[in-house]
This record gives sequence, structure tokens and C-alpha cells, in this order.
Amino acid sequence: MSWHAKEKRIPQTNVLHHAPGWTIFDNLYVYNGTVYVVTDAPETVPPRERMTSTAVDVRNGKEAVAARLPSDQEMRIISTEEGRKIFGTTAEIIDGVTWLVNDPPQFITHYYHWAAELFFGFWRTYSSLDPALPSTGRTPLAALRRVWFAHTDSDHWRDYAHMNEWILRSTFPSLTSEYVNDWKERAELGRPFILDRVIFSDRAAAMHGKDFVRTERIAAEAFALPGSPHWWSTIRGDIVKFTGLDEDIGSGTTHTPVITYISRQEWGRRMLRQKDHERLVEELNALRDKYGYEVNIVSMDKLSRIEQIRLAARTTIMMGVHGNGLTSLVWMNPSPRATVIEFFYPGGFAHDYEYTTRALGMTYYGVWDNRTFTSSELPPVKYPQGFQGNDIPIDGSVVAGLCQDRIRVKSESDD
Repeated sequence: MSWHAKEKRIPQTNVLHHAPGWTIFDNLYVYNGTVYVVTDAPETVPPRERMTSTAVDVRNGKEAVAARLPSDQEMRIISTEEGRKIFGTTAEIIDGVTWLVNDPPQFITHYYHWAAELFFGFWRTYSSLDPALPSTGRTPLAALRRVWFAHTDSDHWRDYAHMNEWILRSTFPSLTSEYVNDWKERAELGRPFILDRVIFSDRAAAMHGKDFVRTERIAAEAFALPGSPHWWSTIRGDIVKFTGLDEDIGSGTTHTPVITYISRQEWGRRMLRQKDHERLVEELNALRDKYGYEVNIVSMDKLSRIEQIRLAARTTIMMGVHGNGLTSLVWMNPSPRATVIEFFYPGGFAHDYEYTTRALGMTYYGVWDNRTFTSSELPPVKYPQGFQGNDIPIDGSVVAGLCQDRIRVKSESDD
């Protein structure tokens, strides 16, 4: 692209949608490793610290917070006149949709933080451009063309179970990836690039938002943007179909309910009391024997990736101790009966899976032994002694009763 003639203006950057940590740009410039927002209306651009950061690891303390604040090295907001002086009269176009991940590897290599935070927030942000997205997930939005990990190398974005790449490649099979070395190579070329459309994500920037403060989930900020209640159906549908199942599996309330208990009893950390685990299994199997429900007692690490997603896609009620296995709830079909039941050591609570369940329109219950609570009456976040231990109590009869209550739920269309 060129703008040799004086009367030809340099293309300006447009901010299409923005929430802290999540910004959609058209015509975003990258030059010498710095991101440039070119505009003659700087008042329309969000504060820089709510868009980007220095991408250092997230730590606690005032000094750590200050270290994350961006400078002109990370991003500059300049006028078209300044743009001419800096870039000259030409730039290279990178067409299509780019996802620029401005995070260090710190959280990316964790399945939950990738699937239910970063990728979750990315798609919630991008799908805000199609607020009428239907339950089928069909959308006119262009497929993601590439992802740039500006501060992560090719060995440090995958999780140990290799679910991260499964999600990305199955959803966008034509996708290309670039990493920190590619970012440096582009900077060393000494040429400006114009990115056609960019979803720019930054964990540290999202932490400036009030919804993050309330939920401790960076994806929560993206939910302030316009959006369809079916926003996730595109991603879920693509991934479920990739496993060979129909995307509608698990919908409605007339099929045989599927109860899946994700056990951690062989993990050595954050486990139920063994006798309570055994009693819970007995209670669930009693539901199976009496009512004909399908009951699955599984350890996710014993299942292949396809098996994990297929099982979650069919599941009506998913339960387990707070842990990574519950991330599979994102592949459940949000039917009227869809429920997630999470077990905590009494007095303990974390937002992770409650927030994700609620964001998908499903019902959530936390359980402290024989006490239950829902999203409308959540306890404060707390990690008491015993939270990470192997002596977590659970009353299996209470959990079985909760399953029965949820399975009885019928949609109006089934009445």
C-alpha cells in the first residue's frame, strides 16, 4: 500500500469494539516491534493501559503492577501526519483476520486458561461483530487467518495434554501461527505492516476492568460487548463435528440424561475422601439402575482428546472436584437441563468454573459436603487449609438428589 501523493491520506486505524484487554482494530500498524494506532481523533481511542501491556509475568504488588504498564515501546497513538513521517509513503498489508496474543507463556500453557479464558474471550470479542449469531453457529464473520504470539515461542503455548492445539486447529484448520522470533524478525525488517483486522488480547490490560476485579476472569471483560446468547455455538459446533459427532448432540430435554463424574482420585492432589468418593459412585449408579440414566465415572487423563470432547458434548450433568478436568464443560450443549456441579473443601471457593458455566447459560452448583449454593448466592473466594488436600468431604445422597432435581427440568417446548 502506498500514499505517495500529498493529497492521499495514510489509512487511519479504527477501533471497532473495545473492552479492557480485548480490542478489535482495523488498519493496525506494526513497525520495528511497536504497535501504532494511527488516528486524527485520539479521543476515540481507549486508554493505552486498557489495550496493551509490557507482557511481563503477572505478579502481585505495586512494583509488579507498574512493570506491566505500557510505554511508547509497546504502543503509540499517533496522527496521520506523524504516521507519514515515521512510516514514509508505503507499508505492507497483512490481509484477513489476525489474533494478536500479547501475553507471556505464564497462563497460556494451562488448558483452562487457554480454552476457558483466552480463547473464550477471543471468540466472545470477535463474535461481538455478529450480535445476531444464531443457535446454529453459522456466521458471516471471516475465519481467523493467523495468530501471533508476540511474546511466546512455539514450545510454550501448548498444555501438557495437548488440548490447546486441538482446539485451535480443529476450529480454524487453515490457520497459521507466528511466535516471538517471528515478531522479532518482522521488527528487524524495518518495514511497517498494516494488519487488516486484528483482535488484540492482553491479560494485564483486562485486569484494569471492573468485571475482572469482580470475577478474576479476564474473559469477563469481553462480555460487556454486544453479543448473541448463542455466541459460543460456532466454536462448540466446529469442535464437536471435528470429533465426528453431530453438533446438536446433547440438546433438548427428551434424550436419556448423561451424568459424568470427573474423578481426581488418582491425581494425588485435591481429591475426595475415599469413602465419600465410593458412596458418590454408589448413589450415581443407583440413579442409573432405577431411572436408566447414563452414568460415567472417568479420569480425564485416561481418555483421548476425542473421547474427552465426545463425552462432554453428550453430557447433561458434569461434576467433580475443582480442577482442570472441569474445563470440558465448555463442550457441553447448553440445554435447559445442562448443569455443572463443583465440589470444594468446605469454606473454599474459586470463580473459575462457576463463571464459565454461567457465561455459557448453564446452571451451576457448588457443594460443600452436604451444603449447596448457586450462582445467585456465591460465597467469597477463599482457599482454606484443606482446599488443595485429599480429604474433601461430599455427601453423595445430596449430589444424587441435585441430579434428580435438574433432570426433572423441562423446557416449555417439551411440556
